[in-house]
Order: sequence, then C-alpha cells, then structure tokens
Amino acid sequence: MASDSESNMDREIILADFQACTGIDDIAEAITLLELNNWDLVAAINGVIPQENGILQSNLSSVASQANIYGPHSQAAPAAPPAAPAASSSSSSAFCPALPSRHIVERQPRMLNFRVEYRQRTVEVVIEEGSVVGEIKQILETELQVPVTKMQLKGWKSGDVSDSIVLQSLHLPKNNSLYVLTPDITPTASTSQNSVLQESLNQNFLLVISHREAQRDYNLNFPGSRTIQEVKRNVSDLTNIPVRHQQWEGWPASASDSMTLAASGISYPCHHLGVCRRSSPANTQEPTEECADVHMVSDSEGDDFEDASEFGVDESEMFGMGTSTGCRKAPLMPENTENEVDALLHLTAEFTTRYGECHPVFFIGTLEAASQEAFYGKARDRKLLAIYLHNDESVLGNVFCSQMMCADSIVSYLSQNFITWAWDVTKEANKARLLTMCTRHFGSVVAQTIRTYKTDQFPLLLIVMGKRTSNEVLNVIQGNTTVDELMMRLMGAMEIFTAQQQEDIKDEDEREAREMVKREQDEAYQLSLEADRKKREAQEREQAEQLRLQQIQKEADDEKEAIRLSLEHALPPEPAEEGGEPISKLRIRTPSGEFLVRRFLGSTKLQVLFDFVASKGYPWEDFKLLTTFPRRNITQLDPASSLLEAKLFPQETLFLEAKE
Repeated sequence: MASDSESNMDREIILADFQACTGIDDIAEAITLLELNNWDLVAAINGVIPQENGILQSNLSSVASQANIYGPHSQAAPAAPPAAPAASSSSSSAFCPALPSRHIVERQPRMLNFRVEYRQRTVEVVIEEGSVVGEIKQILETELQVPVTKMQLKGWKSGDVSDSIVLQSLHLPKNNSLYVLTPDITPTASTSQNSVLQESLNQNFLLVISHREAQRDYNLNFPGSRTIQEVKRNVSDLTNIPVRHQQWEGWPASASDSMTLAASGISYPCHHLGVCRRSSPANTQEPTEECADVHMVSDSEGDDFEDASEFGVDESEMFGMGTSTGCRKAPLMPENTENEVDALLHLTAEFTTRYGECHPVFFIGTLEAASQEAFYGKARDRKLLAIYLHNDESVLGNVFCSQMMCADSIVSYLSQNFITWAWDVTKEANKARLLTMCTRHFGSVVAQTIRTYKTDQFPLLLIVMGKRTSNEVLNVIQGNTTVDELMMRLMGAMEIFTAQQQEDIKDEDEREAREMVKREQDEAYQLSLEADRKKREAQEREQAEQLRLQQIQKEADDEKEAIRLSLEHALPPEPAEEGGEPISKLRIRTPSGEFLVRRFLGSTKLQVLFDFVASKGYPWEDFKLLTTFPRRNITQLDPASSLLEAKLFPQETLFLEAKE
C-alpha cells in the first residue's frame, strides 16, 4: 500500500509539472496526454508543443535521457512557458526540463488562439505571442462593433491585465478562452424571455470552482441544460465530498438543485463558486435522529483523517462511539438471528437509517443464493461478489460507510458490476455464523483470513470471483482507505474478472457450439431413423398389399381355371369328319395369333361354341367372337340358336377380340 501511495504522489507531481509547463488546466485532458506517453513528462511536453520549444523530433530519445534535469530554460532555447500562477499553486515543483542547446532549431513566431465570447457571439482570434492585449481589443472592436474604451476583456489566468501587456509575458497556452463585458452598453431585448432561455440551454458555462480545503481551483465547462444537482455530483467525484456534505458559496439565492444552469441566474460565460465540507458544531444533535454521526474526510494526500478538534467534537463522538445514551445506535443486525433473509432486511433498513438512501443495493438472501446469482449464470451475466463485513466496534465504521460505501461513484460502480452481500460481525454469534458460511462456500482459508483481522481493521470488503472449480477471493479491502483507492482496487479486481470472463465466454460459446452441433447431429440421426422406419413400414405395407393382391389374383385365377375345367368337361365330344349329320368346321384366331380349330355339329348351339372358347381361357364375358366378312359379333346372337341358324356352316373363320 505504501508503494501505491508513493506512486500516486509521483504522478501528482508529474501532473502538476505537466500542467505548469503546458498551461493545460483541464485535469482530464492532462492525464490523458500523460497516459498516452506512459507518464513520461518530457515526452508528453514534446507531444503537446514540439515546434514551440525548438526540439527536433529525431532527438527525443537524447532529451528523454535527461528527464531528471530540472531548472529554468536558457534564453537560447526557449521551450514550454513557465507555470501560470493558477497551476503553480498546486505544486511547488512545477518546472520544465532543461533542454541541451544542440537540439535548438530556428524558431518560428508562436501563434496564440483566442476564443472570445460576447453575449450570443463567439469570435476566433489568432495573434502572435509578441503582440499586446490592446491589439486583441482592436480586432474585437472591428468584429463586435464595440468601442475599445467600453470593452472589458476577462478570463485571463493571472487576473485583469492592461492593454499594454505583451502576451508572451503572460505565459499563455496555445488555446485560450476569454469573454467580453460591456457594463456601459445595455443589451437590446430583441427576443422573448423563453427564446433567450432556450439559447442559454445550448450555451456552455465555465464554472471556476475553488476547493477551500485543498486550496485548488477547478475550471469546469457545463452545458446550460445541466442541473445544479448534476454539477454537485460531478464535483463530489473530484473532491470526494458527498453532495450532502457540500457547503457552497456563489450560487444565486433563488437557485435550487433542480434548476438548470441557464435558469439559475449565474453569470455567463464564467461564474466563480466556492465549495468546502460542511462542518458540524460541537455537541449538536438533530431533533429527528437518535444521534447525528459526524462524517470525517481524508486530507489532500488521502492517507490520514482530519483532526476532529477542528470541528470541536470529541474523537469518540466523531466515530459514533460516545458513551452518551442519546448517541446509542441500534445494531445493524440482531444477535442470534435464525433467518438470514430477515437479518439482511434489518441490516438494510438500519444502514439506510444511519447513512441515507444512497448506498449499494444489498442482496437479500443467503450467501449461497448470492453466490449462485453472481457465479452460476451464463458467462456474460456473471458478476463479482462483494461481501461487506461491518463491525460497529471499529472506529472506521462510520467513516467507511458514509464516505466510501455511500459515495455516488462507488454505489454506481458496485451496482453495475457486483452482487453486494452484507453481514454484521459486531456480535460474536453473528461472526461465528459468518465464518461457518464462508467455510462452507469458500473454504477454510477465507474463514481463517477473516479471523486474522482485528476489530479496528474493519469494515472489510471481500471481492470474490467465481471460477470453474472453486471461488477465489481477489482482494480484501480494509476500512482505512479512501474513495480513490477503493475505486482503484475495485477496478483492478474488475480487470482480472473481465479477463477471466472473456475466457469463460469463449469456452461457453465453444461448448454451446459443440452442443449445438451434437444436437443437430442427434436430430439428423433421429430424423434418419424416422425416415428409415417410415420407409420400412411403407415397404412392408407394399409387400403386404402385393401379397394380398397376389392372393386375390390367385383365387381369381383358380376360380377361372375351375370354371374353365368345368366347361371343358361339359363340352360334347368333337364329331368325326364323316358323319351322317352336317358338320361345321370352325377356325378361331386368338388375340395372340394362334388358331383354335374344332368341328361341331351344325345343330350345336352357340352356347357350346362360347363354352369352348371359354374353356380355352377366353370367357365370352371378356371377349367378343367376330366373323371376318361381313363383320358380325357372334356373342350378341342368341346363345340358344344353332350354328346353322347363325350361318356358321359348313366352315367359318372367326377371331376373338377383347371387349372394351
């Protein structure tokens, strides 16, 4: 932890030096530029103003090797301008690196950019660094049609300046913002009040906020549509002063937190404000609360707490440990509670009563249920588990809860990325129950780790990450920390978790892809089996139908054969050629081209002829018996008539034809 503090101190010094050398007042922009250069001061300065300080880009490596040399610039090698007064107040070591003379090149005149706001207009002015302030006013007189004598040019970092001041002596950055005031010129009311307000909502307001304790100024740009409450929340992130503890100076008397900056009545384009931590008078007590907790803050270094004597409050009362009966608080969790859900509901309600509505959303359920919620869903939905362990006997309890756990940034970060579960270990019975739960879910190592912490090291915040085989405690954050350090450690744990989560997501996607392929293969196999079954059943049905039809056909053929045989046996014998009776000789051509030849008595009935043809396999129900010429259908004649009557004597050639 000491190395982390030293690293933070070094970075604060580098940041102050960088701002002093470059004149960049926006902290976020300065930090971004330093991070791009891996916090290399010289490289970052050269990246911002490479031509202005006369450094050759090819020689940056030799310059970087002398980054530990600090001192004023020589006149032969003017580089980045020295610190402006506003920046020098934040660090006494803000000097620019001295640069060797062998890297000097011929220097071009340095140009400065000014963005000047006047009422509803913006004028861009580009002018040489060697010019005087009055020349800017002359340019603005032409653009704005405002006489120089009635013009006040505001927004200089060093305060008001005269028209004869040379810009180079002000050590200005390349880009600057100014505004013009004309108190002797009354603006014309050319638009209605609503339209003016609407235009104000689209304007940007520069708020110069002075942090009293840190003796530091913040220059913050906000759109006119931003509410005062949102500004206070942003300032809370910068100063670590919760909104409810902020004491402001400079807001108009009629302004409220719900108002927008445009409607609040602040000065445009720049307004000065002051903020500090609200102090509580000694031995005062709110009438609506059992005890007013006095919340302490960390100093500018973030390591120690302010002296309680500054507020006239006894140290024991500062941490909520006074022996006065009027300051006795109800425990966060009752002792020997049987139901964990009821205990956590009581803890949440009491925590809200003590520290307000703005606090992490505590998971209401058992530790096992919280673990299930955090670790055992889909990989994309998993979160880290934050276990908050409270102890009312610790002097750090109230400070950690009110300033760390209830800080807007911490509450938001925990809500988005963690499942937060809480437990009160003030009572030994509750502590023993917690150790049992931790042993069951995380193993004996975690329980033994909790046992090793003393009472004054509480509260504890355990960051637990779920893994494939077991759960791992990534970090144990003690109560003696700051908001910034707490956020850094939470973010560090989140980075580890995110890397593991990406691997889990990849494995899960691959596993789901394999399972999907297997499911598709199984489905295709089942469909194939079903198709084979249906095909087999269709074949079986077809075979059964064929057998049935064959059986029917066989029976029909057997029946026809029986009929044929019976007809054949019933035919009279064929007469001899030389008989006493008239003989009729008939030749019958079948459809296959064969001829059936037989002799019949002339007196034989046509029915006998039909039976003869049927006995040969051509029943008269299916075939017609025709004469050749003239064509006659014999089957249409009376079967009882004789061959002589049918004129089939003494011989005749007939042919068979299937009926249609």
